[in-house]
Amino acid sequence: MVLKTLDMHTGGEPLRIFVNGVPEIKGNTILEKRKYFSEHFDYIRKGTMLEPRGHADMYGAIITEPVTGDGDFGVFFMHNEGYSTMCGHGIIAVTKLVLDTDIIIKKGTDPVLKIDGPSGRITATGHRKNGIVEKASFRNVPSFVLLADQMIEIPGIGRVAFDVAFGGAFYAFCEAKSLALNLDGSDYNKLIDYGKRIKKAVAGNFVIRHPFEEDLSFLYGTIFTGDPYDYRHHSRNVCIFAEGEVDRSATGSGISARAALHFAKKELNLNEKITIESILGSTMDVRVVEKTTFGDYDAIVPEVTGTAYITGQNEFCFDPDDPLKGGFIFR
Repeated sequence: MVLKTLDMHTGGEPLRIFVNGVPEIKGNTILEKRKYFSEHFDYIRKGTMLEPRGHADMYGAIITEPVTGDGDFGVFFMHNEGYSTMCGHGIIAVTKLVLDTDIIIKKGTDPVLKIDGPSGRITATGHRKNGIVEKASFRNVPSFVLLADQMIEIPGIGRVAFDVAFGGAFYAFCEAKSLALNLDGSDYNKLIDYGKRIKKAVAGNFVIRHPFEEDLSFLYGTIFTGDPYDYRHHSRNVCIFAEGEVDRSATGSGISARAALHFAKKELNLNEKITIESILGSTMDVRVVEKTTFGDYDAIVPEVTGTAYITGQNEFCFDPDDPLKGGFIFR
């Protein structure tokens, strides 16, 4: 088997996008396609996300045909543990990719894309300068607060205050300062350790349920929040997800959930833009563009903006006699 990919990053977070060699993926919805891929082609995920072709923090995207009448294309995402329900940095990257490479041909300085994702419709806009997408924004699925002002006792950490909010995936939010965590590389391993333990404890003691989709009813990660390192920005956060992956970007779905949380707590106004830093200091912007409801929940529609870059292209070969063709991970 030979697979061809284009590699990108958004704010430092990698994205490996498959452009050729992927077998036919059956299904009438993106969730069905994702399930079919996981059941029949999971070796592709493992072989390209994990070592020796990838690494513990690699991230990938499969572009599919649309599953709605007016959709431009579909997409789902993968990582070291499995598959995600939404990926903001991935949406920003694939928006640039399909427009800059003419996979989808759209005219104008601000072309709009209708993208079918696992968690629903995402509307993205590529902002062009001299014919190239300089930055991209997307309006996410309805985002809402599931659990507010909760507390849990975790052995080895102590009492942890947290909220859970949804921005295409469910995240547990904790203040870094209360846990004596630095939101930079100096506490990289401690962030992973605490993030995994908090995720496990919250998921094991609280019901995480999506209003409509059972496949989306799980806690995706832990996000630690704190003060910005650059005073011109609103704040900084670090997301720990999957099997201890550290998001290098500000996390598009994560800051969508944060926008819902801040809006519910009256800390963010309608159409007020805030800039959030990542562990690297790269940034994404988010604002609430609409109030809505989602099932029984008060919700918001967030708009996230960020910048992505193409970093290379690969042609991966899978030798059937290679004992490590399926990949491996150390974490």
